[in-house]
Amino acid sequence: MRIDVAALAREVTRHCAAFREPDLRLALRQLADTLLPYLALCALMVWGAVQGHGLLVLPLAVPAGGLLVRLFILQHDCGHGSFLSSRPANDWLGRALSLLTLTPYDSWKRAHALHHASTGDLSRRGTGDVHTLTVREYLALPPWGRLRYRLYRNPFILIVLGSPLNFLVLQRMPFGVGLPWRTAWRDVLALDLGLTILLGALAFASGGIGPVLWMVLPTVSVAAWIGGWLFYVQHQYEGAVWEDGEAWDFHRAALGGSSYYVLPRVLQWFTGNVGLHHVHHLNSRIPNYRLQECLEGHELLGRVGRLTLRESLRCLHLALWDEDARRLVRFPRRHWPSTA
Repeated sequence: MRIDVAALAREVTRHCAAFREPDLRLALRQLADTLLPYLALCALMVWGAVQGHGLLVLPLAVPAGGLLVRLFILQHDCGHGSFLSSRPANDWLGRALSLLTLTPYDSWKRAHALHHASTGDLSRRGTGDVHTLTVREYLALPPWGRLRYRLYRNPFILIVLGSPLNFLVLQRMPFGVGLPWRTAWRDVLALDLGLTILLGALAFASGGIGPVLWMVLPTVSVAAWIGGWLFYVQHQYEGAVWEDGEAWDFHRAALGGSSYYVLPRVLQWFTGNVGLHHVHHLNSRIPNYRLQECLEGHELLGRVGRLTLRESLRCLHLALWDEDARRLVRFPRRHWPSTA
């Protein structure tokens, strides 16, 4: 059955409006069941490193990284003003969580708002998204330009190396965030100062920076790999919708250009329901803890943009938007016009 995405988007927009209100009880419970075990695992990793059992506690970086992803989703909701009912409370909680996620809250919030306002718009690419060229743009590049883009889109470089590099290094610098220079400097340097104080205090308490880095580096790397992959498949899948200029429509792009990543229940918990990304982009004011409720309240929502764990692996090879076929495709085998 072919689904009219535009008509569905209008209908679902009305449906989603009923799920915008935050629930303080659910929010506090989610904060507690995420933050407390995360801090406990981090403390155990530092203690193990101090006691000389670093290799023994290193596997704890996997569940700790998963919890850090979930904390990032809480910070993400704060940026949308959806986690708590109070805007100042959202902002202060988001800034506090940024000390754990290593992501400058205010700068990220502004850049992410631009991402939501331009997802699927070919004329407004470049802020908060995975850089994507059309087939014609790619074929028009000189050989060096094609090689550079191929290297960028290589999954090992983009996710395995790029994601930890982004959170550990690039987020420490106020460049390339698509924001005014002065604003970026203020937000990024404020977080860097806070991180210096926090890590310094932890290093003093544990007798050196080594045990602290033993906890931070692998945990952040695991979280970055998970987060990088999630962000990739949320918009880089074969059925994604892209439009150019006046043809772009916010609701159609939100619902048709964002995937519904169907994950096992435990992975959906760790990722804070972010796999229900089509619902989130349609209405970013819905708290993550109400996305499932919203999805289950409209039967057609479960049929748009579905992407299983196995199916998502095929997305790794997609790299270009084919404007003629209107879908994401692989690189052409030869560097001349192709029907890829």
